[in-house]
Amino acid sequence: MQPTPPQKVKLVEVGPRDGLQNEKTLIPAEAKIELINRLSDTGLLAIEASAFVSPKWVPQMADANEVLSRITRKPDISYPVLTPNLKGFERAVEAGVKEVAIFGAASESFSQKNINCSIQESLERFQPVVQAAQEKNIKVRGYVSCVLGCPYEGQIAPQKVAGVAKALFEMGCYEISLGDTIGTGTPLATQQMIQTVSKSVPVAKLAGHFHDTYGQALANIFAAWQCGISVFDASIAGLGGCPYARGASGNVATEDVAYMFNGMSVETGINIDKLVETAWFIADKLDRNPNSKISLAMRNE
Repeated sequence: MQPTPPQKVKLVEVGPRDGLQNEKTLIPAEAKIELINRLSDTGLLAIEASAFVSPKWVPQMADANEVLSRITRKPDISYPVLTPNLKGFERAVEAGVKEVAIFGAASESFSQKNINCSIQESLERFQPVVQAAQEKNIKVRGYVSCVLGCPYEGQIAPQKVAGVAKALFEMGCYEISLGDTIGTGTPLATQQMIQTVSKSVPVAKLAGHFHDTYGQALANIFAAWQCGISVFDASIAGLGGCPYARGASGNVATEDVAYMFNGMSVETGINIDKLVETAWFIADKLDRNPNSKISLAMRNE
């Protein structure tokens, strides 16, 4: 039986981390701090602030400590960071984070290309991070990439997604974000994948993370919402993309997702005007227009 679509959704803003990490233009810490502070005033309740990773591999995130120490944290907002290993986690703890994220894949080839290890090895690598987080009462969110397609393997079987999602959930992740990393998914494939994964992980513990490479992100979010998903990742101004995805145009824009749900009378708690202003703020820093229909339309009104 089809679940009742939720009448309230939560958007997890991933722009400051997932959105900026592959940008060739190095954004100064000052601008990142202002971006996060502006996002904190839009009604968002979760803003992925940075990543504690090797500056050699991700130079854009080299200022994670400075950013986390200088943002204005609001008590009702979560500011998670990506910590792929124990060393990154320990740095995040020193910066006073309350939530971290770990990043796995449903594709063996993508796992090898992205983090240089197999899926099983990645899960073993995450185990001490989760254990250390539990000891310090820090929440852990799990990401699964390539849930609807892989640049090397093509279509991914839903059962493979379910296996990785289940492993992360049983490990201790409070929520599993299912990522269409290269944006090739379509609505029915999205629903079939979620229906399969939800047999291993409760729908209430799942989130959707859709890229708009092929223009399917909003349709896929709507399809996931119909399956009962109530948490969606999105990136301000549509920033970001996968460096391994041909023509990847980035994450779905937060303001486009908020506009869709607000227009459906689904509660988001988000102020669209402030969100669009913030989209133009970071787009101006990058010297280009936002990858967002709503931001472009509202600028021209």
